[in-house]
Amino acid sequence: MTSRYLFVVLALALLAGCAASRPAPVTERTAPPAPVAEAPPAEPEKAAPKPVPTHTVKRGETLVGIALQYGMDYRELAAWNGITNVNVISVGQVLQLAAPVGMGQATPIAMGPTPLATAGPPIEARPLANTDKVKVEPRGQRLPFSEKGLAQLSAPDAAAAAAGAAAPVPTAPAPPAPVTPVAAPEPEKTSPGTDSEDVDWMWPVKGKALAPFTDSTKGVDLPGKKGAPVQAAASGRVIYAGDLRGYGRLVIIKHNNTWVSAYAHNEKLLVKEQQDVKKGQKIAEMGSSDTDQVKLHFEVRRNGKPVDPAKILPAS
Repeated sequence: MTSRYLFVVLALALLAGCAASRPAPVTERTAPPAPVAEAPPAEPEKAAPKPVPTHTVKRGETLVGIALQYGMDYRELAAWNGITNVNVISVGQVLQLAAPVGMGQATPIAMGPTPLATAGPPIEARPLANTDKVKVEPRGQRLPFSEKGLAQLSAPDAAAAAAGAAAPVPTAPAPPAPVTPVAAPEPEKTSPGTDSEDVDWMWPVKGKALAPFTDSTKGVDLPGKKGAPVQAAASGRVIYAGDLRGYGRLVIIKHNNTWVSAYAHNEKLLVKEQQDVKKGQKIAEMGSSDTDQVKLHFEVRRNGKPVDPAKILPAS
């Protein structure tokens, strides 16, 4: 009885131990993360085009006067703004002070010799008569039966050969003569100082200024006698020659892309617009047009801004 009891207790203990054993850990296996597609590199942002400078027309302004303010040719200003009558502008009208995008931009044409196509092998002309290698005569033809025709067909080839020998045999065409390439023309040379500050100045008339330069006068008044010569202060091109309110008979000379000079209150103008002038050339005669005394109002402008002539011209 005791041994059976021990056996039962031992069996129960074994069963309890098996029931109390922990299950093996379960590991969840996850799929690897999907590769992330790289975003394409962002295109660099294009710089926005610079705005075109403008000028709003005020009461009493003229196209020539506005052009003088910015040191430009009034013809260009009119063309950029589609103005057909330079004497008519409106108060409040907005003028572009630079050429619109694409206006006046010519595509350069490449100069130089035109490349020749590669020549292929010469084509041999077909002989017009029999040769040792090629037989072209007689050609097949249908003749009505006759004794004469039968005699011609049965005649030896000597007659045909004799006829062929008399015919001229064309020769192969001669190769084309070599073409000598034409050198591209050299670019035109611009005059010195076209795009720089270099201007060889002189005073347009002799004499001490009646008053010093100020921002309001925009220039200096030089005394003189009626009819006295007015000389170009530097070489350049006349961009205006005519009457302008407040300036009288006026000449404006553009010396380069930076500098212009103006000569006002003249009695007589001796130059025309778009005329090239040399330093010291007589361009007008002094007078008192649109003013109360004989004098020359002289202005020098850098990019349209008035500059004191005494600071850039040689000492008088």
